Amino acid sequence: MLNISTHSINDKIDLKDFKSNKLLNNSKISQLSKWLIAFIVFLILFAPFLPWTQNILSKGYVTTRSPQQRPQSIQSVIAGRLEKWYVQEGDFVNKGDTIVYMSEIKSEYLDPMLIDRTSEQVKAKSQSLDAYSKKIAALNNQYKALENGLNLKIMQLKNKVIQGYNKIKIDSIDLVAVEMNYEITKNQMIRIKELHGKGLKSLTELQEKEYKVQTEHAKINVQKNKLINQRNEVHNLELDLLSIEREYADKLAKSLSEKQTAISSQMEGYAEVSKLKNQLSNYTERKKFYFITAPQSGYITKTLKKGLGETIKEGTDIATIVPSNYDIALELYVKPQDIPLLDFGNKVNIRFDGWPSIIMSGWPKASVGVFEGSIVAIDRFISDNGNYRILVSPVKGKRPWPQKLSIGTGAQAFIFLNQVPVWYELWRQLNGFPPDYYEDEVEKIEMIKRKAPLKSVK
Repeated sequence: MLNISTHSINDKIDLKDFKSNKLLNNSKISQLSKWLIAFIVFLILFAPFLPWTQNILSKGYVTTRSPQQRPQSIQSVIAGRLEKWYVQEGDFVNKGDTIVYMSEIKSEYLDPMLIDRTSEQVKAKSQSLDAYSKKIAALNNQYKALENGLNLKIMQLKNKVIQGYNKIKIDSIDLVAVEMNYEITKNQMIRIKELHGKGLKSLTELQEKEYKVQTEHAKINVQKNKLINQRNEVHNLELDLLSIEREYADKLAKSLSEKQTAISSQMEGYAEVSKLKNQLSNYTERKKFYFITAPQSGYITKTLKKGLGETIKEGTDIATIVPSNYDIALELYVKPQDIPLLDFGNKVNIRFDGWPSIIMSGWPKASVGVFEGSIVAIDRFISDNGNYRILVSPVKGKRPWPQKLSIGTGAQAFIFLNQVPVWYELWRQLNGFPPDYYEDEVEKIEMIKRKAPLKSVK
């Protein structure tokens, strides 16, 4: 009542007669209102001092950390034509199962007897290598025979030269003896000539001595000529020795040249045989690529090529396979302003699409139906969408992630940071500051760099 009029009716109306007045004056209701007001005042005064866990909201999808466990395309190694499919979309295949059979389309591989003919070429060329080996052995024997013949000739000529020098010595001695006989005969002729002048010797005896002197003088000339001839013969033997050495040197060089030619031809043969074996191995391995097999066990999710008779090039995608066994992880994207706040091991609460949950972002312990994870990888370069990619894996000992999760399933994640009062979080949100804008000086732990284990190649 506003009591505007001077005529009041308060003294004429008893409020106790009204039911509403009785309800308002009920002590229990009044007591409840007081407690409600007190609770609201308590919240206003003390709620800002309650703890609040800072978090970063991000969306992503289920993936796997191992590249070999991700969906992959099955490709053709060679160009060919599709002849027969052995699978359908959705089929499960084991590692090594045939996916499709291809036929050859390149002209250099169309011969059905290509491998057999190449094998024959390898055998023929290998036999020619045996012939070269025998020729080299024969040339080695020929070279040794020439060397032995040269040594024998040299020894023979050297012996003849020695014999010639011995004959020269003998002829020289004989010449000296003939010259001495000539002097003796000459002296005898002079004495007989003197005696003939005195009449003591006859003219016949004198003529005989003169004849004998002429004979001895002739013997000297003969012996000199014999000595000269012997010396010339020895000189000719020495020239023959040089000629034989040069003759055999030419024969030996020719034999060695033929041997080197045979060795060179043999090396070329080895190269051709190696090349043919390489071709044969390539043809044999290429034949294996006609059957395209599954690289690992999994499900054929999509065939990327159509029906039979279609030709494809090298490296063409034929089908997509999803591995049956994989270790799941969660791929998330965060804003560039939040990436400096993240580190390996940060706790993450996750809600997967298709799994009901109630999330209390600031009070993670009050969340229901969520799964826990931790950051295991952080990209150091920005993605095409303008955010940074991080990977989250399950935490051992915690609630396991659902077994029915498939790669590509969507998820919503809350990455937890420090714990602060509610008033600080409200102040940060009102001012638009990022989480932990003002950081306390804490000891920074050096990040452990993960390296892939080394594997020996067998």
